[in-house]
Amino acid sequence: MNNNFPTDDMELTHILVVAYLDDSKTFYKYVLGDVIHSEYGRTSSIIKFQGNWLLFVTGGEPTKDKPDLSFATPGSPNTVNYSFIIRVQDCKQSFKVLKSRGAKFLTPPGNQGHEIRCFYLIRMDIFLKSVR
Repeated sequence: MNNNFPTDDMELTHILVVAYLDDSKTFYKYVLGDVIHSEYGRTSSIIKFQGNWLLFVTGGEPTKDKPDLSFATPGSPNTVNYSFIIRVQDCKQSFKVLKSRGAKFLTPPGNQGHEIRCFYLIRMDIFLKSVR
């Protein structure tokens, strides 16, 4: 048995199929203050956010290396098919900063008893909450 998996040098990339690549890039660059690592044509863009690789793709038909697989954007803006959490020290302060940079929030920060959290949306659901 090979015990060399996982290794310390491995990294994870999340592939996010987006309808609007430019909007996604703008959000991460100007709202979250991140840097675009690389781009491939007008169909994909890679950023590294807080140690995580995010690959945004616009979707597409099957290719030679994946002949039975298509990448498709979410079907409805009211249906969440992917989300992630950004843990912060102060949800209310982060809400103010991100809102001033143009983030559109679905909910303001609210106390859920065990945490303060709020939701914002950029072609996928992103959940912001305070670390306790």
